[in-house]
Amino acid sequence: MTNDMRVMGLALGLTVTILGLGISDARAQRAATGPPDWPCVQRLVPELAWGTIWTGQSPEALERSWWEDEEVGRVVRFATARKTPRDEALERVRGFVAQVANQPEAEREERLTLLFAGLFERVNRERSRVIERIRSASRGQVKRLDRLTELVDELEARRASSDTSADDIEQLRQELHWEQRTFEKRQQLLPVLCEKPALLEEELSRMVRAIRAEL
Repeated sequence: MTNDMRVMGLALGLTVTILGLGISDARAQRAATGPPDWPCVQRLVPELAWGTIWTGQSPEALERSWWEDEEVGRVVRFATARKTPRDEALERVRGFVAQVANQPEAEREERLTLLFAGLFERVNRERSRVIERIRSASRGQVKRLDRLTELVDELEARRASSDTSADDIEQLRQELHWEQRTFEKRQQLLPVLCEKPALLEEELSRMVRAIRAEL
């Protein structure tokens, strides 16, 4: 295969990639509204509101913070740690709920509300970090796409010039090839990242349901 044929193949592959990105962006905009750097089909909700998942006592009315109850703090940190398997996190929450079930009503309600407040705060914070990672990745992809376009234009210009050596063209072709591979690999990861905020919400909801069962 000649260099010209390889260049044409790369240019065609790049065109297909750009077209695929455009289709993905259009689908996302139809399904959701959000800032330009939000690439997901899922609607962007920057932060959760505790009132949408909690019907008990207001965490804002508590006279102490969740970490001031040492046992609550241990449960919260274990259940929200990234390395903790989700089933084990849920079981730990259920275990604490069962443990306080026989305490006086006011104390039980306060401690379960503290537990919710801690879980909500930590999960919401992690969710916000994930969202920023997604938006940062999207901005990075836009920059890579711009760079790919520049490389294609430069490659075409060099091919049209009689002063460009075959080695120079090959070097630029290799740069284009690796830039395109990086772009495609990271593009494939975006849908996985986009699922993470919803997964965190679901994990929080499961734990909250276990708490509410005792209130």
